[in-house]
Amino acid sequence: MEQVFSYIISLGAAVMMPILFTIIGLCIGMKFGKALKSGLYVGVGFVGLNVVTKLLTDNFTSPLENISDLYQLALKVFDMGWPAAAAVAYNTAVGALIIPILLGVNFLLLITKCTRTVNIDLWNYWHFAFIGAVAYFVMDQSLAWGYFAAIVCYIITLVMADLTAKKFQTHYDLPGISIPQPFCQSFTPFAVLINKGLDLIPGFSKLDVDAEGLKKKFGVLGEPLVLGVIVGALIGIAAQLNIKMILALGVTMGAVMELIPRITSLFIDGLKPIAEKTQEVVKKKFKGKEVYIGMSPALVIGHPTTLVCSVILIPVILAIAVVVPGNQFLPLASLAGMFYLFPLILPYTKGNVVKSLIIGFVALVVGLYFVTDMASAFTQAAHEVYAATQNDAAKIPEGFEAGALDFASSLFGWVIYKCVASLKWIGAGVLTLITVGMVVWNRMRIVKEEKKESLA
Repeated sequence: MEQVFSYIISLGAAVMMPILFTIIGLCIGMKFGKALKSGLYVGVGFVGLNVVTKLLTDNFTSPLENISDLYQLALKVFDMGWPAAAAVAYNTAVGALIIPILLGVNFLLLITKCTRTVNIDLWNYWHFAFIGAVAYFVMDQSLAWGYFAAIVCYIITLVMADLTAKKFQTHYDLPGISIPQPFCQSFTPFAVLINKGLDLIPGFSKLDVDAEGLKKKFGVLGEPLVLGVIVGALIGIAAQLNIKMILALGVTMGAVMELIPRITSLFIDGLKPIAEKTQEVVKKKFKGKEVYIGMSPALVIGHPTTLVCSVILIPVILAIAVVVPGNQFLPLASLAGMFYLFPLILPYTKGNVVKSLIIGFVALVVGLYFVTDMASAFTQAAHEVYAATQNDAAKIPEGFEAGALDFASSLFGWVIYKCVASLKWIGAGVLTLITVGMVVWNRMRIVKEEKKESLA
């Protein structure tokens, strides 16, 4: 089983997801041609997203490193990016069997009415494997602790996916979809609390500017494309590059801003027929019940507000990382993950650029401390994986510790890590109480809603 699932993961999301979606399409009664086309659209979307991400990292890593050298921004936690985090996650005893175990947990929760989400976003299971791997190593390579951490994170994420599903579906017009990705979901508490706090500030409502309003107010300067060009050029200037390179960086960042929405539309083209057919089948066979398809947040990262907030926060977080006391992490390779902060923030801010920026800023600053605090455990895990596999993705430069913005800056990941590493059995008890409490409450909510729907 370990070899089978390791092989499946090695295919990558671009190959794995089309196969999965084609199978799902056939299982729910779609014709083979339509199911295959839907799956291929999703696969092509992942290929496009990988190309754009690579475009961003390949072109900006060197200039950002120049900035770090020029201004002596030497911080000891090296940004390894999500590929290293995924490599560490899947190349451990915990990660090897994480998919079948968590799918089993999902099925059990689904049939007992403890969740409505079927998490088919298999590629992003590495997030759960990551926190499991970290717990495994900090607890002297204990599989029990590793799987405990991963399962707790998975269950909490499924419940959060249920709770945020309606707002997500309404905001993005994607009925039947939820987002069970823990990195995204970990920003929901920030979105809820800060959004409510901002609403209490007198006169703040006047700053209700969405991406379209930004275009009207600032004209061409409010376009994500133009903002991307400006920010890219400013990074080139800060890196003291020549005019040719400055202009090239500007156009490259602008291209990323323009291409992401076009690519993410492919995900929606592929997913909508399957989502609609699934809802049709569920309504026919399970009267009074509702099931959500758990999908990757890559579906919606092309939203204009996400693009505007992400491109503004890239230079801001670089500056903040240097001046905040106690932080040792400078995000470089992880900057492409910035887009994934906002998919579940926007439904609460209703696309308000100012609110989303503030929430994203606070979450990122807090996230820097999470990465710094988890660095020693991440480093230990990366060293062990590199020694066993010689996988270059897990190799850390000498004298540095390992970090990554993706998931290592997650509220869920950090809380689980601290409970396991610092509090041990007491922490396990606290996590168990929280998890069981959330599951019981979610089940009560689902049963109540089903009764109401059956009466209607």
